[in-house]
Amino acid sequence: MSDILDLSVIIPVLDEGPNLENLLPELRDTLSRLGIRSEILIVAKEAGRPTMEIAARFGAEIVEPRESGYCQALITGFARARGVYSLSMDADVSHRPAFIGDLWANRLAGEILIASRYVPGGRADMPAGRYLLSRVLNAFFSRGLGLPIRDLSSGFRLYQTAVVHGRSFLARDFDILQEILVRAYVDGWRVREIPFTDTPRRQGGWHARVFRFGLAYLKTFWSLWKLRNSILAADYDSRAYDSSIFLQRFWQRSRYRHIVELIAGQGPVLDVGCGSSRIVEALRPDSVALDISYPKLRYARKYSRTLVQGSGTGLPFDAGAFPCVVCSQVIEHLPRETPILDELERVLAPGGRLILGTPDYGRWEWLLMEKFYGFFARGGYADEHITHYTRRELIKRLEERSFSLEETRYILRGELILAFRKAGDH
Repeated sequence: MSDILDLSVIIPVLDEGPNLENLLPELRDTLSRLGIRSEILIVAKEAGRPTMEIAARFGAEIVEPRESGYCQALITGFARARGVYSLSMDADVSHRPAFIGDLWANRLAGEILIASRYVPGGRADMPAGRYLLSRVLNAFFSRGLGLPIRDLSSGFRLYQTAVVHGRSFLARDFDILQEILVRAYVDGWRVREIPFTDTPRRQGGWHARVFRFGLAYLKTFWSLWKLRNSILAADYDSRAYDSSIFLQRFWQRSRYRHIVELIAGQGPVLDVGCGSSRIVEALRPDSVALDISYPKLRYARKYSRTLVQGSGTGLPFDAGAFPCVVCSQVIEHLPRETPILDELERVLAPGGRLILGTPDYGRWEWLLMEKFYGFFARGGYADEHITHYTRRELIKRLEERSFSLEETRYILRGELILAFRKAGDH
C-alpha cells in the first residue's frame, strides 16, 4: 500500500521541457522549505525525451493519461495522487511555486482554494486581448452559474484530494475547471479565492486556443446550469432567498420571517429537515439542525450551528429534548404512514411549541400555484410532494395528540405554517 503524503503536485504538460527546466528546481526548493512530504506528477501524453530527462533529474514522476487534453490530464493526476491535498499548476512558470506557501497556509479555509487573479489584491499580467476574454468569460459564467467566484478559469488550485478523487466529469477540455467548482458547490464544499499575481509565460504558446476553448464552454454550460439550479444543489434553499426571480425570493423571505417570529422566545430549537435554509442561521446558538442530506449539512456549516445527519422518521434524540421543534416543508415529501409526527411529538418537551409548514392542498390558490411551478420549474420540489395535507386534516391529527393550535399563517394563501402547543407545563 502506498504511503500517504501531504501534497501531490499535478502538472499537465504539452511540450514543456524548457519550462520544466525553470520550474522544477524552484518547485523543489519551495516544497522543501515548507517541510511538505510531497510528490510531483508530470502528466503528459507521450512525453518526449527532454521532458522525461528533466523529470528524472528532479525526482518527478511521469504519468501518462489514456487520452490527450487538459481535462484527462487533471483526472489522471487526481486518480494517481497519494497526497491528502492535490495542487494543480501550469508548467509555464506563470504559476510561481513560491505562492504554494500562501495556498498551503490557507488550506483549512476551504476544500478548494483558487489562486485568483481577479479578487482584490490579485493581478493578471497578460496580453490585453487574452485579459479581456478571460474577464468576460469569468464574469459570464460566474453570474450565469450563480457562483460567487471571480476567477473560475484559474488552474492554479489546492484541493482536498478526497473532494475530486474518483469523480466523473462531463467536460473534456479546460471547461473541467468550471465543472469542478459547480460540482463542489452542489456537494456543499467550500471554495475560497486567494489573491494571486499571474506572470507571463516564459516559453511556449497559449494552449487554450480561443475557438476550441469557447466551444467547450458552450457545450458544458447548459448541463452545468441545470445541475447548479437543481434541488440537488446544497445551497439551493439559501440561494432562493436572494433569487433574481421575485416570487421565489418573496416566498423564501416570507417563510423565513414567519418561522423566525414563531420560534422567538421558545428556547433551543430542533429544526428537522433544515436543508440549507437561512433559518438555520437564525436559530439560537444552542439549537440543533438536522437533515438527511450530507451536502446540505456541509453547506450549512457556515451558519455555525450544531448539525446532525439523520431522518425525521427516526430522530436521534431523547424524548422531550427540545422546547421547540420546527419541521418546515418536509412532511409532504413523506408517506402518511411514516412516523414523523410521532417522532416530532416524542422529542418535543411537554408544553413545547411545534411549528409545521407544508402546502395547503385544501386551497385552490396552492393548487394553481403548484401547476404553474411544475410547468416552469420541472424537477423542483413540487414534483416530490407525495402527501397532500390540508389545514383541517393537520389540526385534527394534532388535536388528537393533545396539541392545541396557537397560530395559523399563510404565504400567498398557499403555504401553510401552523404553530401548536403540546399539552403539559409551559
